[in-house]
This record gives sequence, structure tokens and C-alpha cells, in this order.
Amino acid sequence: MTDLVLVRHGETVWHAENRYAGTSDVELTPLGREQATLLADWAGRAGLAAVWSSTLSRARLTAAPSAAAAGVRPEVDARLRELELGAGEGLTSAEMHDRFPEARAAFERDPAAHPLPGGEDPYEAADRFVAALHDISGRHPGGRVLVVAHTTAIRLALCRLVGIPLGEYRRLFPRLDNCAVTELRTGTGRPAILRYNSPIGAVR
Repeated sequence: MTDLVLVRHGETVWHAENRYAGTSDVELTPLGREQATLLADWAGRAGLAAVWSSTLSRARLTAAPSAAAAGVRPEVDARLRELELGAGEGLTSAEMHDRFPEARAAFERDPAAHPLPGGEDPYEAADRFVAALHDISGRHPGGRVLVVAHTTAIRLALCRLVGIPLGEYRRLFPRLDNCAVTELRTGTGRPAILRYNSPIGAVR
């Protein structure tokens, strides 16, 4: 079995206005860098076999201190990137309602069946992210691995892995805090969710 510790990157400069980042390369705030430091404090005593992240800078910069603390080389995989949000990139929910109200309403009803205009197919995003997790598990059998990625991609992957319809990801997993821990135990059959959205200070 392999334990995968899935963590959303630290806070970014778009968080204050709740802007959707998607694949835009958005900087960490000072708080986001502090969150990365707290994650690294945990990583140094977590018995990690590896640290992986998405290629987006907010994930790489969050993961780098943890890799250093764990004494491993940071690895990246483009398949761990966030869902591309098309016309929604950089906008708030209110701005989307103003610019494309029908598309935003359809997204809120079923975000998997109705991605934002020009956005990535959530089913394809779930496939690529889960494929990356399977490959990472295969490279570190029996280990504990930190994977720093993004809120929507992680929630889609959780649905796919435990057999929940993808259109339910916003309802069943309504939030994923920056640098909070979601841990899966993988092996034969469906993975087990050991913890979800746990504050880093409460995780061993």
C-alpha cells in the first residue's frame, strides 16, 4: 500500500477576491509562503518517501520547502495541474454571472457536465490526475508521498477514486483549504480516505 497526502498549494494573490485561478500562474502571498513553511515543518517528521507537485509555480513553491525538509528531490508532473477554466480564469463568481449567466448557472447545476466556457473537460482532467496518482503510487510502493496540487483537480480525483459521480464534487467536497491535508491509502481495490481537509497542525 502507498499513502498519498494530497495538499492544495498555499494562498495566492487572487484568494482575497476569490478569483478562479485555473491554469493561470498566480503568485503566492506572504501567508501562502508561511503556509508552505508550516507544511515543511510537518514534512520533516512525516516519513515521506517523495514529494511531487504540479508544474504551476504556486504548487512548486509550496512543495519545495517540504522536499528539502524531507531530504528528497522535488518531482513535478504536468498531469497534476489544475483544471483549465477557460473564460472563467481570473474571474469571481459574480463576474461570471454578469458575463455569461446561463453558462455559469449550468456550471452550478452540474460542473462536470457543463464546464465553464472554453474550459477543460472535467472527465478528462480527472483521468489525467488519477493516472498521475497511480504512476506515483507505483514508483513509491509502501511509502508515504506528498502531492501538492490544486483544489478542483484534487476534488475531481477523489470522486473518481471512490466512485462518486464527478458532478457532485462541489457539493460533497465544498472546500479544500490551503495546505490542509487529504490522505488516501492506495492498494488493491478502491482507495481509503484516511482524512480530508485536515489542518496541517493536527496531522501526524
